[in-house]
Amino acid sequence: MERKQKYSIALLAFLAAALFNFSCTDDRAEELSSIDYERLFSPIKIEAFVINRTDARLSWTLNSNVESYSLEVFADDSLTFAGTPVRTYNDVTGDQLPYYIRELDGETQYSVRIKSVAAGKTESKWSGVSFKTGTENIFLPFQDGDVKATSATLRWTPGKTLTTIMLEPGGIQHTVTAGEIAAGIATIEGLTAETTYTATLKNGAKTRGIVEFMTLVDIGNAIAVYPEDDLLALLAAANDGDAFALFPGSYGAGDMFVVNKTIEIKGVYPYDKPVLNGYISLEDGAGLLLKDVTLDGGASQGQSIVFNTGEVTYNALTVEGCEIRNFVKGVYYLNVASLVESITYHNNLIYNIVCDGGDFMDSRKGAFNSLTLTNNTIYNSATGRDLIRYDDASGSFPGMTSTILVDHNTLHGVCNSSSKRLFYVRFKENKITFTNNIVAETAAIFTNQNNTDPSPTFGGNNFFNAPNLFSASGSSSKFYDDSADSEDPGFVNAANGDFTVTNELLKAKGTGDPRWIN
Repeated sequence: MERKQKYSIALLAFLAAALFNFSCTDDRAEELSSIDYERLFSPIKIEAFVINRTDARLSWTLNSNVESYSLEVFADDSLTFAGTPVRTYNDVTGDQLPYYIRELDGETQYSVRIKSVAAGKTESKWSGVSFKTGTENIFLPFQDGDVKATSATLRWTPGKTLTTIMLEPGGIQHTVTAGEIAAGIATIEGLTAETTYTATLKNGAKTRGIVEFMTLVDIGNAIAVYPEDDLLALLAAANDGDAFALFPGSYGAGDMFVVNKTIEIKGVYPYDKPVLNGYISLEDGAGLLLKDVTLDGGASQGQSIVFNTGEVTYNALTVEGCEIRNFVKGVYYLNVASLVESITYHNNLIYNIVCDGGDFMDSRKGAFNSLTLTNNTIYNSATGRDLIRYDDASGSFPGMTSTILVDHNTLHGVCNSSSKRLFYVRFKENKITFTNNIVAETAAIFTNQNNTDPSPTFGGNNFFNAPNLFSASGSSSKFYDDSADSEDPGFVNAANGDFTVTNELLKAKGTGDPRWIN
């Protein structure tokens, strides 16, 4: 015990002496404030993001000691950096970040390595990142008249090499000629009318473009209608299953177009839509496919489509490829105790819907199994009303759950008030999905209604100048989408209805109505 005590005393004395000697060193000694390394540090936090299918957006953490960076790009490579680089870039400076590598090959695994360079310093070791480009798309837009009932003219960037064009359904293969490659044009015959085709450009095993299109109405299988015909009388005499093919021109003058049979009304040419001046009255449980038609209310009509018969079940309502404009109250109105099998709005331009005395999509006494809004652009509409109103008529439709899907739409300036809602849904038992939409320039909230689905499905959305759709805003909404981006879409000319997206990140993600993603 005595030995241990002596040892402890000696150890304390030694530590005290060491501390005294350290604290008494010359306080004029130079303070160590930096370390000067001969070799530069390698770039860190390198990120690669594929945009426009075949371009790469690179970023990394900048270092103040670095004057420039050198990059080497390797194809068919995943961080092995074997063989010879297919591209090299030198003297890349920090102010060029993010750095873009353009026009790479499609469907290719690339690796990029980067090193730091500065005069008087040993260059850094390489740091790398790997990514895979998407499927290339060299297709050019269709021109008026390219798509017919039984043929289609396809266009791509002239001079781009191809071997075959494949179309499905039908397993159609077209061997591309040298003349077609030079012109960037090929016409495929023998197609079927009113059929959705997928055309794929191939160069050997690699895909250089994919496009989907629908062939036009075969007039032989439809009732041809011209502006000089009495469309009201034709509709009154319609039978279930009739299809009316409307040639370009103007029909009606503030009329009510009564549809009391399940029919189709289609424009013959999607690029030159016939114009129905008035509104459509759906009656007696009828169903309707309205395609490639313009509905114009002339600023005097209420809603563009009204369900007018109560105590019935309506067949499906589908509105596709249409233009809907200049209505006072809204897009549709379901104010009768009837059930609608489904309501679908796809690929439409909807604008100048004032919503004075009604909400944009308005159901008061009725119900629907499903409401689907996909690939639409809605603007200059419902600035002071709700987007989707669905009142609680569930007592008349026991045991029913309604689904609402809103996907890949562009909404600009709608419901522009902190007291207005995208979902004014009070119908009990509803499921909501809201994905891949651009919502811009609105103070709207999602909902303040207890019956609205409390756990909607979100994903891929972008809200710009729409603060009340984020939880950080502290608004009164019952739910929010914290996962959404807040990028400026960079619309080309929103005031005049051009919502072409210039933001490359949103383009890469395909957010919003696809028609505006080039």
